[in-house]
Amino acid sequence: MTLIKSISGIRGTIGGAPGSNLTPVDILKFTLAFGEWVKKESGIAKVVIGRDARISGPMVNHIVVGALQSIGIDVVDLGLSTTPTVELAVVEEKAGGGIIITASHNPKQWNALKLLNAAGEFLSSAAGEEVLQIAEIGLPEFAEVNALGKHTFVTNYIDRHIEQILKLKLVDVKAIKERKFKIVIDCVNSTGGIAVPKLLKALGVEEVEELYTEPNGLFPHGPEPLPENLSELAMTVKKKKADLGISVDPDVDRLALVCEDGNMFGEEYTLVAVADYVLGHKKGNAVSNLSSTRALRDVTEKKGGVYHASAVGEVNVVEKMKEVKAVIGGEGNGGVIYPELHYGRDALVGIALFLSHLAKTGKTASLLRSSYPGYFIAKKKIDLDASVDIDQLFAEVQKKYKKYPINTIDGIKIEFDTDWVHLRRSNTEPIIRIYAESNSETTADNIANQLMLDLSNFSKG
Repeated sequence: MTLIKSISGIRGTIGGAPGSNLTPVDILKFTLAFGEWVKKESGIAKVVIGRDARISGPMVNHIVVGALQSIGIDVVDLGLSTTPTVELAVVEEKAGGGIIITASHNPKQWNALKLLNAAGEFLSSAAGEEVLQIAEIGLPEFAEVNALGKHTFVTNYIDRHIEQILKLKLVDVKAIKERKFKIVIDCVNSTGGIAVPKLLKALGVEEVEELYTEPNGLFPHGPEPLPENLSELAMTVKKKKADLGISVDPDVDRLALVCEDGNMFGEEYTLVAVADYVLGHKKGNAVSNLSSTRALRDVTEKKGGVYHASAVGEVNVVEKMKEVKAVIGGEGNGGVIYPELHYGRDALVGIALFLSHLAKTGKTASLLRSSYPGYFIAKKKIDLDASVDIDQLFAEVQKKYKKYPINTIDGIKIEFDTDWVHLRRSNTEPIIRIYAESNSETTADNIANQLMLDLSNFSKG
């Protein structure tokens, strides 16, 4: 059982002892702290909340609503919603912040509070630290009966979200409708089951085969949209002779695609394809994190833009996108950020832009995928004793590979011509994650394994 307190919020497993798991006591404590921060930071006593469909959602929702009301904060409750929908609603409602009750891709025993500022964006490191500090101070002074916050339900925000997507210049409903796509969707029995069918209908897709679209929180397989969890989707795409398979995670901020032949388009390439389309119509820069595929850089430079890398984490990608005025960005886990709509990972806008691209090219999904550079990423991790000095290990790695370009904004990323390896520490465990990429799967594995060997040797002194 686990409780993880971080600058981006609080997440953990339901049940157990307070302080060690995500219990009602912990939910109350951190909701109150966030509410106090919102009032202090924005001066606005209003918070928008929404949740995914996981089983513990209603219980967590009740506690969050009551806690916020108890300190005089009005709550706009979207009910079953998506992370990007809540992000948009915070701005539309002119709220001081937002809370998304979701553990994203984690299994059903997990839940979490994702925290948003008044711009509908995840908190900065400094803001997140401040919330954690407030939580440790103790309980606040509660509101008297006439000053309690109001609780308002607004249940049409997914429709409003879709309306905003349809207004985007690069979303071509006519082209999508004319292609007469047949699409299979897997929404892992969460809120994508509400949002994705509505979006596809609005885009003119008339043939949609639905897998797991009932938002009951009973995840039929691992909820992370990884190849090993999408075998049924892939088989159904082939069986139904569909043009595409679409999968989203429980809170609908990650998008994975399956080609018409049942092969994975590749979650790293969701962003690459969308960026190719956007940059083909709007010259500009692109951003992804250090652990994302080089293919985005290749596509960006081919279109005349400049590629920039950020530290891992959505808040870091967004910060870099604003800094370099990027027109597209995101993360290689299927997270598309399209700033013309909002600064947040959004699978719904990703679907709309990808289908527009696919429709206008006239290609099949597999042919579109084959038009991009073919890279392979090896993902490894090494467990270390808690006493190991990771900074010293990284210093040894830098020393050994000093003749190669090295980026240290988030761990160490070493460039070997078109190959690279990225080492970064876990924020919660004595683990170093190692990502390596090459145009050869064997080479990517070899690079990652060599760095694992280096780390093991350096840790032994």
